[in-house]
Amino acid sequence: MAEYTFRPLEKRDLTMVKTWLAAPHWQEWWGKPDEETLHIEAHIDSISVEPFIIELDGAPIGYLQSYDPHMEDDHPYQDQPFGTLGIDLSNGEAALLHKGHGPRILDAFAQLMFSEGVPRLIIDPDPANRAAIRAYEKAGFIAFDTRTSEYGPALMMARDAPEA
Repeated sequence: MAEYTFRPLEKRDLTMVKTWLAAPHWQEWWGKPDEETLHIEAHIDSISVEPFIIELDGAPIGYLQSYDPHMEDDHPYQDQPFGTLGIDLSNGEAALLHKGHGPRILDAFAQLMFSEGVPRLIIDPDPANRAAIRAYEKAGFIAFDTRTSEYGPALMMARDAPEA
């Protein structure tokens, strides 16, 4: 069985991430590669955002970042329970799309976070991103609201930790 791991993003990863950011499947939902790379680089030393490289059996296949909405002034998701983490995820290469990686990656990350005591994970895809929404649903995320964030419309989805 494939093993997904999450290692902290390092500066040496930025060239790879910038290449991913320029790919059409990223450009549909992310901004300009140069600007986004700078934002991602700033997260390396952030206290509110944790950037990760997703690895499959030791090889880098994507990017995931988690963030604590309670650590950012006026974050629109501060109404979520304390300890909630928001996440963003993108497969690196287009060849990895539509092969079931997204739900399995999210499930692996959720299990890891829940084992560390995180009570809830949220994700906020654009409502037009049907493929992402289907993947998130397969990973156990349930839609609970629609909002407009600084990035545009968002379908709010959550997965709660199993009760002990």
